[in-house]
Amino acid sequence: MKKVFFIISFVLVWSCKNNKKELKEASVFKAEKTIENVSNQKTRNELKEIDYSTYYKEAQQYCKRNNLNQNTFFLIDLGVHSGLKRFFVYDFKKNKVVQSYMVSHGCGDNSWGATMSKENAPISNEFDSHCSSVGKFIILDRGVSQWGIKVNYVLQGKDKTNSHARSRAIVLHSWEAISSHEVYPQGTPEGWGCPAVSNESMKEIDKLLKENKKVLMWIIKS
Repeated sequence: MKKVFFIISFVLVWSCKNNKKELKEASVFKAEKTIENVSNQKTRNELKEIDYSTYYKEAQQYCKRNNLNQNTFFLIDLGVHSGLKRFFVYDFKKNKVVQSYMVSHGCGDNSWGATMSKENAPISNEFDSHCSSVGKFIILDRGVSQWGIKVNYVLQGKDKTNSHARSRAIVLHSWEAISSHEVYPQGTPEGWGCPAVSNESMKEIDKLLKENKKVLMWIIKS
C-alpha cells in the first residue's frame, strides 16, 4: 500500500513540475512574441511622416497652367517602403488626401514578383530596365489589361525622367498579387515598372477616372 502511495505521489509531483515548466515556456514564448510585436510596431511608428504640401501646391499650379484636371491628382512616393500605402489621391477642392493605396514598383535587375527592393525602388527611364520612372504623368485613355480587373490607363510621361513611358508600355493597372492593406515589414511584389494596385483599389480608381479626365499622376522618390 505504501509502495502504491509513493508511486502516486511521485507521478503527481512529476506532473506538477512539467505543468509548471510548460507554463513557464508558454509565458516566455508569449513574452518573446509580445517583444517582437512591440519592436515591429515601434519601427512602424518611427517612420517619418513626410510633408507633401509643397508637392500638392506645385501640382495644383501645374494643372492650372497645363489645363489638366482641377479636381484631383495622384501622388506616388516610391521613397516609401513598398509594404506601406504610398499612392495618395489628393482632392484640390477639399485640400487634403482623400484616399491612399498600396502600389508596386519595378523590380529592375531583381526577380519579377519578388520584394527585394522594397526599401529602395530602382528608378530608370531606359528601355528593358524593368524599373519605375519618376516625374509627372498625364493619365490618358482607358484600355484593356491582361492583369487584375482587365482595365488599364495609358500614362504619358511629361519629364525627361519618364519620357519613354508610353513606348515602354508603362500603364496604371491592377494585379492580384497586390494587397489592399499594408503588409509592412514585408514588401509588395515588384513588376516591370508599371504602378500596379490591388483589384479593389483599381475599382475605386477606375470609377474616379471615369468621372475625371486628364488627371495628373506625379511619381516621386522622396
